[in-house]
Amino acid sequence: MNRWKKALGLLSLILFLPWGIEAKSLDEESEPPVAMKAPQNQRALTLKECYDLALIQSETIGLQTELIEEARAHFLQAINGFMPTISYSYADRYQHGPGTSNFSLREIPEEKFVLSQPLFAGFKEFAAITAGRAQRRQREEELHRARQLLFTDVSDAFYLTLSYEEEKAALENIRSALETRIDELQKRVDLGRSRLSEVASAEARLRFVEADLQTLLSEEEIARQMLEFLTGKTVTALDDSPFQPEVVAESEYLAKANERPDVQAAREALTAAKKFIVVQRAEFFPTAALNGNYYIKRVGNAADVDWDLTINVDVPLVQGTGPWGNVKLARSQANQAELQWRKAQRTALLEIRNAYTRYTSALLRTKALEKAVTAAEKNLSLQSEDYQLNLVNNLEVLQALEDVQNQRREYVRSKNAMKQAYWNLQVATGMINP
Repeated sequence: MNRWKKALGLLSLILFLPWGIEAKSLDEESEPPVAMKAPQNQRALTLKECYDLALIQSETIGLQTELIEEARAHFLQAINGFMPTISYSYADRYQHGPGTSNFSLREIPEEKFVLSQPLFAGFKEFAAITAGRAQRRQREEELHRARQLLFTDVSDAFYLTLSYEEEKAALENIRSALETRIDELQKRVDLGRSRLSEVASAEARLRFVEADLQTLLSEEEIARQMLEFLTGKTVTALDDSPFQPEVVAESEYLAKANERPDVQAAREALTAAKKFIVVQRAEFFPTAALNGNYYIKRVGNAADVDWDLTINVDVPLVQGTGPWGNVKLARSQANQAELQWRKAQRTALLEIRNAYTRYTSALLRTKALEKAVTAAEKNLSLQSEDYQLNLVNNLEVLQALEDVQNQRREYVRSKNAMKQAYWNLQVATGMINP
């Protein structure tokens, strides 16, 4: 059988090598193409790099950008009310001629340039231009805020994934320590210095850690998938650069509430809404326009007339209830915009207070847990030494080992939650400048 396998392998080598195809032994399993494999040596991504990728990937940012273009288009439409219009007109009219025949026709051609210049429309154009500028600034501030909120989503997914990775490392260290502990206990059992029940107790804790590790792996994968969804890139490793967060008084953060982009956007929306009231009021004012014609070709009595000008003035007298309804609607929308602006101010203050409370609490908790981990590790070391001297039992050593495991995991969670809360505070105050 081995000779047949060698012969088939040699035959495949002869057949496939001339065509550039690598021959494989029949005993080896076929591997997927290289292009289908996930990159194994991908560089670790920092938080900033993940955010830069998310800016490119996010559809929300793209939509906000298009809204800015839409506001610019409205602004150009408002400017159009001031601009003159010039057109070229050609007409060739035929009418019954002066002859005796009913079929005689007379051709009257006319070729001219037509000019129309608005003069006055109740200040509607000025208000529309101001409203258009306010709308554009509103969309720009909304885009700025959308970028800041995207940073929150990226930082949350980044530190959640990082937290699961570090928890996984802590659990693997505990598993390794339990395996070492079981080996030591087994040797003591062989020497008659420990009971089999102690080995069984340690194995039970080991299996619990392994089960907990599997749950953690699934949660890590879900968090990683969320980060990959935001960045549009496969994430194999993360690089958390150390930073020293600067904490200032809460009053300094609260003082920046009115500068937050969403508050500024609400204020610009209020400005635009007020200007739209002026636009609707213009329906009650007279309008004036200048119209002119420059003739290139005319016939008949008007053949010697090269140009003419006309000033049109329209004074509205009776228009029904439509214009009044439009003004009332514009006033209501302006009142709504003012309420939205006030709500945005109060919401910003509340979010800053909440974010500041969460961050300061997480910071204090992280410092306390760091001391708790040190104390738990010291206790485990002392318990292990006492166990060698038969001063404590195996259950106390395992409990000390479990305490180290729990304290490390809590510290990892709190540390990453503290960093996450720090960036949330920066976004809440609008201090992040994407």
